[in-house]
Amino acid sequence: MGIVAVGLLAFGGSGCRTSAPSGSSPATSEQLDDDELERRASAHAHFAAAIVQEYAGNASEAFEEFYLAAKTNPRDSELLFDVSGRLIEGRQFPRALEVLNMAVALPEVDGMIFVRLGFVHSQLGNERKAAEANLIAVRRLPRFMPARQNLYLSHIQAREAEAAWAVLEEAARLPEVDAEYLINLAELFSDYGRQFPKERDKARAQAVAMLDRARQSVIGPLTLKLADGYYLLGEIDKAARAYLEFLEREQATPTLREVLRTKLADIYLRQSDRARAIEQLTSLVRENPANAGAHYFLGALALQEKRWDDAVASFQRALKLRPDFEAAQFDLATAHLAAGRAEEGLLVLENLRKTKPRNFTLEFLTGMVWYEQEKFAQALAHLTLAESLATEQDTNRLTTGFYFQLGAAAERAGDRGLAARHFQKSLSLAPDNADALNYLGYMWAEQKENLSQARELIERALKLEPDNDAFLDSMGWVLFQQGDAKGALEYLLKAVAKSEQPDATIYDHLGDIYAALKEMDKAREAWAKSLTIEPNEAIQQKLTAAGTNANP
Repeated sequence: MGIVAVGLLAFGGSGCRTSAPSGSSPATSEQLDDDELERRASAHAHFAAAIVQEYAGNASEAFEEFYLAAKTNPRDSELLFDVSGRLIEGRQFPRALEVLNMAVALPEVDGMIFVRLGFVHSQLGNERKAAEANLIAVRRLPRFMPARQNLYLSHIQAREAEAAWAVLEEAARLPEVDAEYLINLAELFSDYGRQFPKERDKARAQAVAMLDRARQSVIGPLTLKLADGYYLLGEIDKAARAYLEFLEREQATPTLREVLRTKLADIYLRQSDRARAIEQLTSLVRENPANAGAHYFLGALALQEKRWDDAVASFQRALKLRPDFEAAQFDLATAHLAAGRAEEGLLVLENLRKTKPRNFTLEFLTGMVWYEQEKFAQALAHLTLAESLATEQDTNRLTTGFYFQLGAAAERAGDRGLAARHFQKSLSLAPDNADALNYLGYMWAEQKENLSQARELIERALKLEPDNDAFLDSMGWVLFQQGDAKGALEYLLKAVAKSEQPDATIYDHLGDIYAALKEMDKAREAWAKSLTIEPNEAIQQKLTAAGTNANP
């Protein structure tokens, strides 16, 4: 929340005089002596000349004439107020100060004069005098927030934390103030927290309290300012309710409704409330079907929820509106890939490749498409190129997950040495990457390489995810490769129990372990179960060799 700017309108505005300046007390021309009439006439002449110069674009000459008007008749409070505002607008602070001092010397002084006087002293670096003038302004105009703001700022500029806080606390205690006053005061409390970070929590609590008070009486456009205040203070639920209330109660322009629905969608996404985010985005595209961004985010949410067809449809709508929407193109390819339509995903990427320079995302997704099609050499080539591009353009792309995928591609392409290096890189970036721990451990166990180290890696993976059926299978398999068939059996039976869907590899391993333990009936049963899940010639040969020729 930024501080509310004390603009020139807060000083009462300057305006244009259409009649001669009047004195501080009413009098007819018959009651005025000749000297007074002459002063007023001369002041009027200077003021009129100033207006002429102003319209002619001669700013310096206009300021000079305004100043002379005030000097000529220093007892005309209305004239002094008008001239001081014009001089402040023109940043003629020394002369504005002189005019304001004339006004302060008059018998009856309006509080707005002290508001201006405090501002001008502050602009001239006279912070102590600014504070004195601002304090008088606050006493005379207690519910005029710019006066309190100026007093607060004068203490802030002098780095007087306690005095600044006292100003805000006194303002907060004032009863019967309107919502706008309270919202502006909340902004000042928020600013105090930024000025003095150690006091941030205390200041934030007071800012929220002011907004809560304002909410009881806020109406119309101020509801938006209230909502924005809540949002910036991190009170997301309250912000969302205020935005919704405005949408429901006020007649907003289509553009404003679009902005607010976008904000609400953002809030709900931050809260991981996808249902409400989708509700707002759906309303947004219903009200404005040409909003490509809304279609895109609907697609992104569908992608997160694994609604692949909905994701594809939303991304395609976004691209119809904005054919060059690169993020939508990449995510469309991802959605096709996730839906098992690798060829369609590859087509999207190849079309993108014709118009865009090579980049990490393009090569990474292309690699993933080839991986899903089990073209592992091509997958490895594109993923390796993606690594090279990221090294040149954006090393933040080279995450533990990226190196895990690169390792998996290398292993499936038959280069286990390269795969091990990539898995180790993945683990150097995130030692608790359970998938990388398990994959590398299992890869070594499968080849009877580095069995002690493989077992250690799998043990670490299991500590992170003790009920993971794949990790339990890996642990059983490394024990089996180390010659501990009895210990391996315990883990394989746990793996079977934890599997949500029957797994061919787990049953194959279970059959091998039973065979090692000379329990051939159970071995044949396990191998047969594996074959019902996924045909495999090697397992069929083991089953045949074990004494049955029957296909399961």
